[in-house]
Amino acid sequence: MRATHPLVAAAGLAIGASLVAAPSAQAAPSASAASASASASASAASASAVGSASAASASAVPSASAQAKACSPVAVPGAEKQVTACLDDLTTAGTVASGHTIPGDWAGLHPPGARNPSGVPGTQIDGYFPDTSTFNTAHGWNHDSQFVIRLPEHWNGGLVVAGSPGVRGQYANDFVISDWVLAKGYAFAATDKGNVGATFYEDGRKPGDALAEWNDRVTQLTKAAKRTVARYYGRTPRHTYAAGVSNGGYLVRWQLEHNPELYTGGVDWEGTLWREDGPNLFTFLPKALDGYTKGDTAEIEAAGYPAASSFLWDYHYKVYWDLTQRIYRQEVDPAYTGAETAYDYASRPHSVHKAVRRISLNGRIGRPLITLHGTLDSLLPISQDSDVYDRLIKAQGRDRLHRYYRIEGGNHVDGLYGTYPDKLRPILPCFRTAFTALEGWTTKGKTPPPDKTLPRPASGDLANECSLGGTG
Repeated sequence: MRATHPLVAAAGLAIGASLVAAPSAQAAPSASAASASASASASAASASAVGSASAASASAVPSASAQAKACSPVAVPGAEKQVTACLDDLTTAGTVASGHTIPGDWAGLHPPGARNPSGVPGTQIDGYFPDTSTFNTAHGWNHDSQFVIRLPEHWNGGLVVAGSPGVRGQYANDFVISDWVLAKGYAFAATDKGNVGATFYEDGRKPGDALAEWNDRVTQLTKAAKRTVARYYGRTPRHTYAAGVSNGGYLVRWQLEHNPELYTGGVDWEGTLWREDGPNLFTFLPKALDGYTKGDTAEIEAAGYPAASSFLWDYHYKVYWDLTQRIYRQEVDPAYTGAETAYDYASRPHSVHKAVRRISLNGRIGRPLITLHGTLDSLLPISQDSDVYDRLIKAQGRDRLHRYYRIEGGNHVDGLYGTYPDKLRPILPCFRTAFTALEGWTTKGKTPPPDKTLPRPASGDLANECSLGGTG
């Protein structure tokens, strides 16, 4: 563990409920969270199948839930602890009431008015893999590398795997991804990435360890979830998709570059771009911070943020820019003691660049990928992120595997749509349309529409409707 910078500790306490920069406080489940029969114990043999070998401990969630029913457990390979519950509804419409999600994890990610399906019965497994860090307080476990696996009663033969956006917990994708794919019949698995919260950088022994762990934990969960699905349904999934938002989108990119054999394809919703030589967070956030503190809008625009997004800058400065710069810089460059506004990544020691190299993307995707990014993204400016990643993929000769849709009026998260309904456009419905297009691409050979900027509709139900246009 590395020491916490006092300003970061204070910031973490102050913005514990912010949208992506830090997760909401996570309370342990109440006594009504699940039934007494909802328990599971993995064998020592299965525990050694993925990751560290350690027998899973038997556990039970307190009883009295009206939703949870008695069910037979299924062992998750490699899990140190797991708890199984059979539920009448695996979507947030049911899990909020039964205690099988944490709403604070997914607060602010979806637009007001978004409609989600409900009424998906099945089995939920909560647990964690062996890990030494203890940032994740969900369920009172105080243990990282927590996961959730959901197995719908009516299975379509597929699996969707997700890593959490920002530094949120494992339930962060419950509303924007899990509900919808479960209703389509997919099994769903998500991870907290191995560390959470505004002091995530304390995890690991050397700079970059905490970020590198994120990729390892998604790989670990994907392998374990595939085997869990096979044990539960009696056959392996026909198709496995990776999906994620922000840091979760980065994880999709990295997995399709490094472990394409595990997946059928993926949807990358404004994934974070890490490049040793830039762009990365440290090549544009310090400039934006400096410009904002000086009142220099030209400097903010030069950092990559379009003038059309200026109505969002005050909010993002207060909630995102300073904290994001600080905690990620602390992860890769803990020796720096100057002002974040003056941080010059290019001049920092080789060790800093080496830490970023460990998590850098290269564009060599090995499976079909659809990327979505908002033109008004006021955390990860599109010109410094997905525009660049699209060029990287083309440079690697992999553009036949990629489709890129720029969403006019889209911001980093959809939660502000209710505040600016006349200026913003939610990306959530475009994600769902893109996922459907990916299904057609990978299962029926139906090529998605060509890369394009999707114009913001002048009318309609923007929180629930999105078209990618004509077919390719």
